[in-house]
Amino acid sequence: MDYISLAEKLVKKCLALGADDAEVFIQSGRNLSIRVLNAELETVQEAASRGAGFRVITGNRMGFSHCNDFSGKALEDTISRAIAYAKLASPDENNILPDDTGITKIDDLYDPETVTVPMDLKINMALDLERIALGINGISKSSGARYGEGESETFIANSKGISRSSRSSGCSFGVSVVAEKGDQRNTGGESCTRVFFSDLMSAEEIAKKASDNALGLIDPVMIRTQRAAVIFDPDVARSLIGGIITAINGERVLQGASFLRDYLAKQFATPLLTVIDDGTRSRSTGSAPFDGEGVPTRRNILVENGVLKCFIYNTAAAKRAGAKSTGNASRGGYTSMPGIGTFNVSIEPGNYDPSEIIAATSRGLLLKEVTGYGIDPVTGNFSGGAAGLWIEGGKVVHPVRGVTIAGRAFDILNGIDMMGNDIDPDRSFSSPTFRVAEMQIGGR
Repeated sequence: MDYISLAEKLVKKCLALGADDAEVFIQSGRNLSIRVLNAELETVQEAASRGAGFRVITGNRMGFSHCNDFSGKALEDTISRAIAYAKLASPDENNILPDDTGITKIDDLYDPETVTVPMDLKINMALDLERIALGINGISKSSGARYGEGESETFIANSKGISRSSRSSGCSFGVSVVAEKGDQRNTGGESCTRVFFSDLMSAEEIAKKASDNALGLIDPVMIRTQRAAVIFDPDVARSLIGGIITAINGERVLQGASFLRDYLAKQFATPLLTVIDDGTRSRSTGSAPFDGEGVPTRRNILVENGVLKCFIYNTAAAKRAGAKSTGNASRGGYTSMPGIGTFNVSIEPGNYDPSEIIAATSRGLLLKEVTGYGIDPVTGNFSGGAAGLWIEGGKVVHPVRGVTIAGRAFDILNGIDMMGNDIDPDRSFSSPTFRVAEMQIGGR
């Protein structure tokens, strides 16, 4: 089916039925999920889906409805419901649709070869990954291995002249294992997600990382409550930096629910911190040529040398703020209205190997696990349960579990004094190892 032509025709149908402006968002896709446990195939699930979402504006009132039935009557009924909902809504002059007809070209977002790989090979990949992980000394049990893949096509058209489509795919591969010693039991996992099947990490690499995560926290020693350095492993950096991303959401800023609302163009963190959101990165599952309402994506510098450079907006939030969309409209699919989100967030790397950061730390915690909410985007307070490796005299001496870490975001972000060089560019949220000079650590 020619979905882009259908989307354009449905925009005209919306206008004919009484909408002043209209947007049609069509999505079709396929997903495959394979799970194995204890050398046996547990599940193979494959499903295809498609649907259309209609956003209409009439008299500055907005309505939305969706359906997965593409018969003429079902589509017309869904449009009529959206218009009826709009008439019940309160008027808002900020209810507008984007008119940016520019194009962002991104290479390598779809791999046609993934679907051609035999199912037996994909199942055997998961079985082999689990077998390799269970063969590592100290690993006693499996919590399961998995392989997954998906592909999606998105079509969007609106009455402001936008008409575009994109196709993307991705595949993933991972395992979770258990290390036991006496009464102790610790789980560790690792996975890899790529656009191209041929780019997936080897089973040996994934198994080793999962086992290291499980084994690394066996025989923990409780430490006393104290202030000491905290080194954030790349896997837990989101607990800190994720709070910044939430706090620069333009809708939150407009609501006054952001601890960074008054810091645009101001220094709020160490000059070592630069954070970028890049929706245009090639060969990345986080990228897209346009956002959830058709605005071309771009590379946005969010924080530069500790200075807040921008808030992120979709079209409506930008209109309320007197700004322009940053191409950050996010969408959960055809069943949802546009929100605000990011694509590929990365922290610019520094000059230190992780081993150098550890060697330069006289006393501190190498953070490997965090529980809780991290930075509260409203107050800027940071707290959470923590586990990791304790450092004395520049060397790891024992694991630590059952402690807490806490502080104020501004103190923590200004306390970053060493930035690592170990960034993984293949992740949609990528960070190097970095050290905060001092934080409150709660122990015994």
